[in-house]
Order: sequence, then C-alpha cells, then structure tokens
Amino acid sequence: MTPLIALCSASDLKEGGEAVPFDVVFGGQTCRAFAIRFEGRAHAYLNRCAHVAMELDYQPNRFFDDTGQWLICATHGAVYRPDTGACSGGPCRGGLVKIQISEQDGVVHWHTAHNLLPVEF
Repeated sequence: MTPLIALCSASDLKEGGEAVPFDVVFGGQTCRAFAIRFEGRAHAYLNRCAHVAMELDYQPNRFFDDTGQWLICATHGAVYRPDTGACSGGPCRGGLVKIQISEQDGVVHWHTAHNLLPVEF
C-alpha cells in the first residue's frame, strides 16, 4: 500500500476554483503539483505542461479557463480535461501527469508512488 500524505481540507478545494499547490519529487526532481475540484471530485496533477515542461497557471493557483470546464496552459494555450488530464486541444504531447488522491474524513490526501515522493522524504 502506498503511503498517504495529507494535502488539505476537502473544503479548501472549491468547484472550478483555485488549486491547492504542493511540491513533490517526481523522477528525482522537485516539482510543483496542484489539486483541484471538478464535478464534485478532487483531482491532482504535476504542474507541467505536456507540450513544454513549463508550469501551467496564468496566475498563482489558477488553472481553469473562464468556463471552469478546462485546464489551460497560460503559455501555450494547450487545453486539458480536468477529470483525466488528457489533452483536448492546442499544442501538447500527451496529457498531464495525474497524481492519485483520495478524500476521507474531510481531508484530501495524495498517494506516493515509486517515482512520486514527498519533498522531505
């Protein structure tokens, strides 16, 4: 079983609202990641565009477009599905790197993996 890392209160993730940022070690490098709520469920991804490895947010912790239906890369305009991270338009090579998360007892946790560890690990 993979260790769970407490990320935030479930109430911190508002539908289509600001993301909750966090740092992870992915493939040996420290990277930013973010969690969002879409259609009632929490989702998390590396903050790295699939087109060019740059952070997506156009303002700190803002990833949704004006409709609240898509995640968008502010630099290149690549558009991603909030529920899967799959590329839906614009320049991208694949989708976002999804991080498994879960909610229990009002707390959102992210799950570690062989290539995804907490920074202080």
